[in-house]
Amino acid sequence: MSNRNQSLTVVGAGLVGSLLSTVLAKLGFDVEIFERRVDMRKEAISAGRSINLAMSVRGLYSLQKLGIHEEVLKKAIAMPGRIIHPVSGSTSFQPYGKDESECIYSISRGDLNKTLMTIAESTKKVKIHFQEKLTSVDFKQRQLVFQNDKTKEETEVDYSQVFGTDGSSSLLRHALRDQFGHEESESLLSHGYKELHMPPGLNRQFQMEKHGLHIWPRGSYMLIALPNCDGSFTCTLFLFNEGPLSFESLTTPEKVEAFFKEQFPDIIPLIPDYIDQFFHNPTGQMVTVKTFPWNYRDDIVLLGDAAHAIVPFFGQGMNCGFEDVAVLWDMVERSNREDIPWKTIFDEFSVVRKPNGDAIADLAVDNFVEMRDRVADKKFLLAKEVEKLLEKRFPEEYVSRYRLVSFTRVPYRIALDAGKRQDKILSMLCEGISNAGDVDFEKAHELIKKEIAPLLKNMRTS
Repeated sequence: MSNRNQSLTVVGAGLVGSLLSTVLAKLGFDVEIFERRVDMRKEAISAGRSINLAMSVRGLYSLQKLGIHEEVLKKAIAMPGRIIHPVSGSTSFQPYGKDESECIYSISRGDLNKTLMTIAESTKKVKIHFQEKLTSVDFKQRQLVFQNDKTKEETEVDYSQVFGTDGSSSLLRHALRDQFGHEESESLLSHGYKELHMPPGLNRQFQMEKHGLHIWPRGSYMLIALPNCDGSFTCTLFLFNEGPLSFESLTTPEKVEAFFKEQFPDIIPLIPDYIDQFFHNPTGQMVTVKTFPWNYRDDIVLLGDAAHAIVPFFGQGMNCGFEDVAVLWDMVERSNREDIPWKTIFDEFSVVRKPNGDAIADLAVDNFVEMRDRVADKKFLLAKEVEKLLEKRFPEEYVSRYRLVSFTRVPYRIALDAGKRQDKILSMLCEGISNAGDVDFEKAHELIKKEIAPLLKNMRTS
């Protein structure tokens, strides 16, 4: 293992980079972070991927281990379920977990990032260099070259180990691909997104129920809204980029007004300037990134979006990145006891995390279909009612896919497999019934013991 006095290099001071740096500092290392953006605590910047975050168990784990979770959750709002908005305007609530203790938390990406940067610097072992854009990597000389956005001056930085947390368009990942032939795929979703801001009402009151993730499912597209602590909601419209009904086709105020009046009439009085926001706010794109291996020797290891960018529909992008940090943390702690070299740690980390990164990427795309379409489908709702009954009747044996992903630390790859088996079981149990109470529990138990129990054996699900 490397000398504790050695300085480690982190590229990217986003959520994962800032958290990782705090962990490395706690483990005794000095850390230098190079961040291409300005210091968001001092200057207002565009949020970029500004979709609100949904923090859950995997993301909270490292924060709890560091003892900072209570500070972070002060700026979060609990969401125990989805609130569905049909065109008719009536709403329904779909709980996420077995009870309200199983909830996800809405939190501002920017606020969380600022908090994590401040915590990292408070260790006195982390220094953040802002406005430093990585331009090239020299693996032979073990050197990174950064260009200052303000002065345009270039700086050569020698490194011992580099932790790449530079996001979905990671230059470090591209360097590994170009110089060593590492596998890489970048799949752009056919949908884009546009953010709309719903202001608070009188006296900073929430204009809708604050404890819930609001969804307006419309088949091939949807609108969602997550609460903010100031009484506002961050709303996001997900729509095809191109086609008859798409961001490309909504070219005039009249077309946007007609679209909202037809599909989201209840949102119009809550966002009076929605048309202006629609044309002023940028249209974002969403990409799924898969790569392998995630490291090169003991030089570089990738974490977070740099290794596995995913679409946001399971709310697991940040949670998965924070889980990367937790797994690496455990490996480094073990290495201190057993004198394991960095290369072994990085190799193991890459092999262990890759299948889980791929699994949550697939789960996220599937959950997009569920959110925009299935949550309003009668067959889907019946299956969900049956699933709730199974969870109550067999709490130690049946844990839904959503709960496995959001409320446990069971590996994503296991959750993906369990979800496929659960879909098959629910389909069989719902055949020929129209009321969840008519389900054959004896048949259900046999199927659960055969399909689910062996998969979750020895897995901690509570």
